[in-house]
Amino acid sequence: MNQVTGHGGGVWSLRVPIPDNPLGHTLVHVVDTDRGPVLIDTGWDDPASWSELTGGLDALGLSVRDVRGVVITHHHPDHHGLSGRVREESGAWIAMHAADTAVVRRTRASEPGAWLDYLAHKLAAVGAPEEHTAPLRAARSSGRVRTLPGLRSALPDREIVPGELLDLAGRRLRAIWTPGHTPGHVCLHLEEEHPARLPGHGRLFSGDHLLPGISPHIGLYEDPDDATVTDPLGDYLDSLERIGRLGVAEVLPAHQYAFPDAAGRVRELLDHHEERLTGLLALLATPLTPWRLAERMEWNRPWEQIPHGSRNIAVSEAEAHVRRLVKQGRAEAVAGTDPVTYVAV
Repeated sequence: MNQVTGHGGGVWSLRVPIPDNPLGHTLVHVVDTDRGPVLIDTGWDDPASWSELTGGLDALGLSVRDVRGVVITHHHPDHHGLSGRVREESGAWIAMHAADTAVVRRTRASEPGAWLDYLAHKLAAVGAPEEHTAPLRAARSSGRVRTLPGLRSALPDREIVPGELLDLAGRRLRAIWTPGHTPGHVCLHLEEEHPARLPGHGRLFSGDHLLPGISPHIGLYEDPDDATVTDPLGDYLDSLERIGRLGVAEVLPAHQYAFPDAAGRVRELLDHHEERLTGLLALLATPLTPWRLAERMEWNRPWEQIPHGSRNIAVSEAEAHVRRLVKQGRAEAVAGTDPVTYVAV
């Protein structure tokens, strides 16, 4: 049963596959409590993922019906996807930060056509070419709109309140709000001595906020009804510093593998984003739209090979970086440009 890893002290991780995704799987953590097991995240809503989740619980001598609660680090479908099914089978509660619960509520209420309109308009405003937005408009006018991912996501019934201990009998698990990857992302600090006595203060379930070998996607927070100019990258970097100061003995992330030295990994990520911002400033010596900037940024493959949907994610990441530069006074929008262009100051 290689999908189950014991981490000691009543904590295990289960590898739950993500269909057609290079990440491969989500690490769902099982935490034993005096009232029965609690899951941290649940994995993607897919039959193969469900069978791996239930098989992993079986290997621990548990049934999904034994699960008392589900704590969600953030609303993305590879974390929250199976929560509703777990609750149906077990009667478990589901807890999430209010900012991500709001995203779930909005997505459930969304009419896919209206979402496509919003996306096409937003992409055009940042300089996406006609050939990129045309398929979105064609899907809209044909009425052949597939449902949005997350349309069937479960509405949580408990709120994770930052700074508070979760109601887990016999465990000390404290919620830390770490916005950036999503507006309501939380890390969970298990404030108990490390079972192998590693130096440091407890263990951290880090979700996607802190991963050993990947820098998580930081794009814009999408709310069509809110005109507030958010700064997700600024939020992320602030959250990273807060996590770095905790001094945890070990990090249990939602992808890849457990690792020590959270502070060292935080420094690497802070340096990575500062290098990236400095590189973007050099590109913005000439005024560019966020789309043109995304075309010139370094990705894991050449721009020509990046598929349509991934380009939307890339331009959102470019926008998040530009917003940070504007906030820092290192770049500004060129007055009167449409689509908007930005230039280094």
